[in-house]
Amino acid sequence: MEFFHYYPHATWIVALLLGLIFGSFGNVVVGRLPRMLELQWKRDCAEASGETPPPAERFNLAYPNSQCPSCHSAIRWYDNIPVLSYLLLKGRCRACGVHISLRYPMTEVISAALAVIAVLSFGFTMLGLAYAVFLYILLLLTLIDAEHMLLPDQLSLPLLWLGLLLSISVLPITPVEAIVGAAAGYLFLWSVYWLFRLVTGKEGMGYGDFKLLAVLGAWLGWQALPLIVLLSSLVGAIYGIVVLAMKNQGRDRPMPFGPFLAIAGGISLFYGQDIYQWYWSIYL
Repeated sequence: MEFFHYYPHATWIVALLLGLIFGSFGNVVVGRLPRMLELQWKRDCAEASGETPPPAERFNLAYPNSQCPSCHSAIRWYDNIPVLSYLLLKGRCRACGVHISLRYPMTEVISAALAVIAVLSFGFTMLGLAYAVFLYILLLLTLIDAEHMLLPDQLSLPLLWLGLLLSISVLPITPVEAIVGAAAGYLFLWSVYWLFRLVTGKEGMGYGDFKLLAVLGAWLGWQALPLIVLLSSLVGAIYGIVVLAMKNQGRDRPMPFGPFLAIAGGISLFYGQDIYQWYWSIYL
């Protein structure tokens, strides 16, 4: 850390490079983790029903190697450099020329931007690195939920426990605030879920949303929960109205709530105190 004291400009450069690298790996997680869970669910269901489970397919975050989703050609290491390779290839596969989704470089860019913002805001310290990891996992959860309507426990629960542990000495909240925040976040959406189900007979959200709000409560403290709930509901309502107006979709079409919680959590992290001070200055 002393190195960054003498070379402050190196701080954001290192954060940028690490963000790009982890963003590239994040594309692997977003693309493969839902498929891994689906395969596991099929095996579990077959075993529970007494059927012969399907043959185990070797598929994980490390195998098979990165390949084009269209022609399945292996992607060489020099075609897998974050952002740069996409630009040099003009967004197309070297082998078949099929267009590569813009999601891949955008994930890398956003991951790098979040890492730089976290380090510049909180320093190249344990706190800055902790918040960089926090924002990175929120990004992965956002992308997976937006595409698959799924918030995997494999990401949410480790982030929850990490927040509770870091509240002991790293995060600017006490362990009591973190524990109460985690419990209150989960129980609030759990209560909303059951109230909505009793009134309408429908399920308004998934259990992954409960866990995600618990994560935000563990990292930001129970004091941040009212703002997070308000912002996520507001952004979600605006997005829903725009989607209904533009695409003329049915009102019963499900919409993921996790991305709005994650966005509200990020806003609360950087601007929560300012928003609260602004509100109370007007109210008083």
